[in-house]
Amino acid sequence: MKLAFSIAIVCLALTPGLSASGQDSAASTVTAPTVPEGINDKFKDPELNVDEWLERFEVESREVYAAREAVLKACAIKPGQRIADVGAGTGFYSRLFAKRTGWDGWVYSVDIAPNFLQHIAKRATADGIENLTTVLGTDVSIRLPPESVDLVFICDTYHHFESPQQSLASIFRALKPGGRLVLIDFERIPGVSREWLLGHVRAGKEVFQSEVVAAGFEFTDEINVEAFEENYLLRFTKPGK
Repeated sequence: MKLAFSIAIVCLALTPGLSASGQDSAASTVTAPTVPEGINDKFKDPELNVDEWLERFEVESREVYAAREAVLKACAIKPGQRIADVGAGTGFYSRLFAKRTGWDGWVYSVDIAPNFLQHIAKRATADGIENLTTVLGTDVSIRLPPESVDLVFICDTYHHFESPQQSLASIFRALKPGGRLVLIDFERIPGVSREWLLGHVRAGKEVFQSEVVAAGFEFTDEINVEAFEENYLLRFTKPGK
C-alpha cells in the first residue's frame, strides 16, 4: 500500500564487507566477541507484534525513553541536518529527531524489522511528519548512500550487530566528513550488571568504544546522563572537514 507523504521503505544497496575507506582497515582485524545465536530472529519474524514492543520501548521505566530530552541535548541537532536512526525500533527517537531537524532536514529510520518500519511509516503519516524515510537495513549495512547524513544515532542496538566491523564501515561511509556518531548501549560489568545483560550484551563499553575507533572514528567524549543507571552515551566523530 502506498502511504501518504511518500514515506517508503528504501533499500539502497551498498557493497557489504568494505572498510570505511573502501579498502582493508584496522576494523577488519578486530576479533569481536560474538552475539548470542539468534539474537535478531524475533525482529525478522513476519509475525512480530509491534504492540508488544511499544509496551517495552515507549514507557517511562525504560531509561532511554525517560531520559529522551537529555539524550536529544547530547545529540546537539541543528535545523536542516540529516539523521540516521539505526535500529530505530518503534521510532520514537526518529519522530523526535524529525521535529528537531525541521522541514529542511531529514530522518532515516533504519531497522532490520519490516514490521517496525511499517509502524514507523504509519505513525509518521498519522502525525503529519513528512521529513522521514524508513530504510530496511541488513546484518552488514545500514544501506545509505556515501556522505549522506550528518548524524548517526544507535540506541540499545549496537550489541545486536552481528557483523559489527561491516556495519560500522557502512556507517562510516554514510556519514559526511565531520559527521557524528552517538552510541548508547548497556554497561556490561561482571559482578555488577544484571545476569540478563551479562548473557545478552556481548561486550562492555571499552570493547565497543575500541571497535568504533578501529573503524576510523575519533572518540569525542562520554556524556553523563543523570537518569542512566544501566546505559551509557558515547560520542564519536568522522575525521574531516
